[in-house]
Amino acid sequence: MTDTAETNYPARYAHLNGAIGRLAQKIPGPLGAFMTMQQKAIAPGALSPSAKELIALGIAISVRCDGCIAFHVHDALKAGATAAEVEETIGVAILMGGGPSLMYGTEAFEALEQFQAAGASSL
Repeated sequence: MTDTAETNYPARYAHLNGAIGRLAQKIPGPLGAFMTMQQKAIAPGALSPSAKELIALGIAISVRCDGCIAFHVHDALKAGATAAEVEETIGVAILMGGGPSLMYGTEAFEALEQFQAAGASSL
């Protein structure tokens, strides 16, 4: 887990996004397939894209993936999720994952605060 005292989530998002792009140049088949799956899974359907991003965030907290937290907080906000929706998602993830999810839930909350402070330029 990344130490939240040192994590700049907008910078982490940008860094990981760049690394994924570079990796996609090296292994375009697997990364292209993954990106297609991601786009189709998040596309509007019975659930809105923001609801799907919130689900992904809850899972990211529960499975303890700090990079995933950066992506799904960012993408949930970009898809139109509100801060209150992100906060409630964190609460449900803590319910399902207990103490470890509380620690990663605080990571998600710090990411929310940082993306909000950075404003639209970070989305």
